[in-house]
Amino acid sequence: MGVFSRFKDIVNANINALLDKAEDPEKMLKLMMQEMEDTLIELKSNCAARMASKIRLERKIAEQKALISRWQTRAELAVDKGRDDLARDALIEKKKETETLNTLLKDVDNYSEIIEQSKTEINQIEDKLNQAKLKLKSLQEKARAAEAEALANERLKRSTEAHFEDFESIIDKMKAENELSKPAKTTAEMFRELEEQDEIEKELEALKKGRE
Repeated sequence: MGVFSRFKDIVNANINALLDKAEDPEKMLKLMMQEMEDTLIELKSNCAARMASKIRLERKIAEQKALISRWQTRAELAVDKGRDDLARDALIEKKKETETLNTLLKDVDNYSEIIEQSKTEINQIEDKLNQAKLKLKSLQEKARAAEAEALANERLKRSTEAHFEDFESIIDKMKAENELSKPAKTTAEMFRELEEQDEIEKELEALKKGRE
C-alpha cells in the first residue's frame, strides 16, 4: 500500500511529520518520492492529452469561423442578386454555425481552465518532490557524517590503545635497562648483608627463648 491515496494527500503532506513516525525514514522518503514521480507522470500525461484536444478544437473554431464568414458572403451575394429567399437561407445556416462556434468556444475555455489547473497541480507536486529530494539528501548526509564520526572514534580508540601499549613497552624496557645498569655488589657488601641476616636470626632465637 502506498503512502498517499489522493492527490491532495501529497500536496497537504507534512513530510517531516510523516518521517518522524517512520521506522526507516529514508525508506519511507524514497517510497513517497516514487509515488510523487508516478503522480507527476500521470498528471503530465493527462495535461498533454487535454492540450492536444484544445489544439484540435482551436482548429475547428478557425474552420467554423471561416464557414460563418462564407455564409455571410453568400447572404450578401443573394441580396445583391435580389434573391431574398436564398439570403434568408444563408442567414439561417450562418446562425446554426454560429451556435456551433459558441459551443466550441465554451469547450476551449473549459479545456483552458482544466489545463491551467493541471499545470498548477504539476507545480505543486514538483515542489513537494523537490522538498523530498532535499530531505533525502539531508538524511543521507547525516548518515554519512554519523558513519564517519563512528569510524573516526574507532580509529582514535585503536590509536589510543596502541599508544598505551607502546608506553607500557617503553616503561618495561626502561626497567630492564635500569636493572642491567645497576652496579654489581662488592664482596664487602655481600658479607655485610650476610652478617646483618645472621644478627637478625640470632636476635630472633633469643626472643623466642625469652618467651618460653
